[in-house]
Amino acid sequence: MPAPTPVFFLAGGTGISAETLGNMMLQQFPTVTFVRRKIPFITSIDRARQVVLELDAAMTDSVTPLVFSTVSDQEIRAELQKTACAFIDLFGSHLDTVERVLHVNAAHDVGALHGVGDLRRYEARMKAVEFAMEHDDGQSLRNLENADLILVAPSRCGKTPTSMYLALQHGIKVANYPLVEEDFQTSDLPRPVRPYGAKCFGLLSTAARLSQVRGERRPGSRYAALSQCSYELRRAEALYRAHRIPSINSAAMSVEEIAAVIMQTLRLNGVG
Repeated sequence: MPAPTPVFFLAGGTGISAETLGNMMLQQFPTVTFVRRKIPFITSIDRARQVVLELDAAMTDSVTPLVFSTVSDQEIRAELQKTACAFIDLFGSHLDTVERVLHVNAAHDVGALHGVGDLRRYEARMKAVEFAMEHDDGQSLRNLENADLILVAPSRCGKTPTSMYLALQHGIKVANYPLVEEDFQTSDLPRPVRPYGAKCFGLLSTAARLSQVRGERRPGSRYAALSQCSYELRRAEALYRAHRIPSINSAAMSVEEIAAVIMQTLRLNGVG
């Protein structure tokens, strides 16, 4: 069996962008095993030199590590490119293209890459996170009129991670509402979200996947039984269809993919 390929994600900031973009590429190689490591906050030449030593130490005669970088500082980036590993620059060459098109030199500001440099966008994202936390799993029904989106789904279909991702990455205020037993006994939308049907989006799963996820939390329970999961998903799908609520099956989708579909379907732009 071939040795795993080391993968490094380098960044001048948190490394979220390097990880996201790099992993999008790695997903195209499902037969290859990767060992991933993120190295964030590379903000000096000295640190870059230390990182290059770490990268090159992972080289072997049979395996060449992959390095994905979103470092924006030109001097630091040039130092990192001295590695013997395969260096994929996710920032530099594309930034050069944008500079040529706009006829304006980039600021090379690390904070701006993640929205920190724009205080308005940053504050909007933090307020969205607070909103999502307050309205997670139906904990609060206050101010639903201020929600940009209301996720409706049976328990454990991915409402919480999707809500938090949309809030943190895009500044979208998301409330999520869990469908419970009494909701499955009627074709009406649950009373708290009934006035906001246009903001609702439904999540589904497969019965097998939902049973597996629930079983990790409550093994052997009726809650995790395949028959119960199948029943809830059928009733949820019928509810969405009756009220023309768009929905997707989240079983085999990443949170990034789920978020992208929701934003496109409901035409949500976000702030980031």
